[in-house]
Amino acid sequence: MKIGLFFGTFNPIHIGHLIIANYLAEFSNIDEVWFVITPLSPFKQKKTILNNHHRLAMVNIAVEDFPKLKATDIEFNLPLPNYTINTLIHLEEKYPSHQFSLIIGEDNLNGFHKWKSFETILEQYELIVYPRISENSADNEMKIHPNIKKTNAPIVQISSTFIRNSIKEKKDIRSMLPINVWKYIDEMNFYKK
Repeated sequence: MKIGLFFGTFNPIHIGHLIIANYLAEFSNIDEVWFVITPLSPFKQKKTILNNHHRLAMVNIAVEDFPKLKATDIEFNLPLPNYTINTLIHLEEKYPSHQFSLIIGEDNLNGFHKWKSFETILEQYELIVYPRISENSADNEMKIHPNIKKTNAPIVQISSTFIRNSIKEKKDIRSMLPINVWKYIDEMNFYKK
């Protein structure tokens, strides 16, 4: 089975995340997309980032009607600080029959050379790059690498930061979130301060 790994804090998950993930699950050679929720480092607590279990709960709520989309807390039990390469090695050991690809935004290609063991990741894994509107273009070497595959997923200009700020400003942004995620956020009074 071919699994696309979509890493992020998902603080909160929004329709942009779902649009990209579902597009790849339906219109590419990926069988499933797994949302890998990045844990909060105990050394870098940010007041704006919800606890791991709340972000995992929201992703689970968001994907419950999408059989090809899954949430995973695989990184919650890995030693901190964690790096993507460690997660990939752990997943390979746990699911030896699966083939894993990374899903990243085009804007992340610029800094990809700074990732730990980025050469190994590029050699051993496919990177599926979805388009982003960005002023910085990736260097040519990254654009032409055989393991980097660009996709024509829809460009969605919604960010979790925008969602959080809008909630704080008492804006109605229900249309930008799965309805059950919105209800969870509203009932828990998240992001209002």
